[in-house]
Amino acid sequence: MLDIIGVEKTFNPGTVNEKKALRGIDLHLDEGDFVTVIGGNGAGKSTMLNMIAGVYPVDCGNIIVDGVDVTKLPEHKRAKYLGRVFQDPMTGTAADMQIEENLALAARRGAFRGLRAGITSKERKEYKELLKILDLGLEERLTAKVGLLSGGQRQALTLLMATLKKPKLLLLDEHTAALDPKTAKKVLDITEEIVAKDNLMTIMITHNMADAIRVGNRLIMMHEGRIVVDVKGEEKKKLTIEQLLQMFEASSGTQMTSDKVMLSK
Repeated sequence: MLDIIGVEKTFNPGTVNEKKALRGIDLHLDEGDFVTVIGGNGAGKSTMLNMIAGVYPVDCGNIIVDGVDVTKLPEHKRAKYLGRVFQDPMTGTAADMQIEENLALAARRGAFRGLRAGITSKERKEYKELLKILDLGLEERLTAKVGLLSGGQRQALTLLMATLKKPKLLLLDEHTAALDPKTAKKVLDITEEIVAKDNLMTIMITHNMADAIRVGNRLIMMHEGRIVVDVKGEEKKKLTIEQLLQMFEASSGTQMTSDKVMLSK
């Protein structure tokens, strides 16, 4: 379902600011895989997601989604295969539009837009049922402006919008990092529920080691543009944070020093 083959990326090559962000990444995901990604600052986590999404062109290598080589496709042409939620809750929604209008935009992504009624009563009913999944009371606030919602409510709505068309691959880029602990747990619980319900192939970057171990069926850790740890199945279920740190040290030859990751143990 997803193959990343020998992907490399260097920013500002040949200058004093040269940065080798990805150094020959190889990764295969099967349908229904839920992979958590962890690593220190500058490890290449977000760059890998940006390469998959087409934000930047790869220097070399291939990216294949659902049997289609998307390596040279621009970002807007890859969008039909992907759903993505960013760290900033304000990124994935239109603040000046109503909740139901945001959902309508997501539902009609990639479809022909003609002259017809804005939102039908049938669609409104469907959106109400969808919003009940979030258990945030938003089904009773369909006409509320999204800008009036809390960060957690907006992030949950963004997650719903990103998965409305059941993408081939869901990309979650630290989507709970900007939320308070209680709200972050709520959004993560909703994430697990939606991913399980639709059997979505998912890559989730997190800075929280406990979440990385608990969530999903596979965990990878990155360091200096490489995947240095890859754990799945029963091995992942039995993993402890201390064991994960030892595996990282053995694979990378260095200790995990990222304050952000260490404080989230």
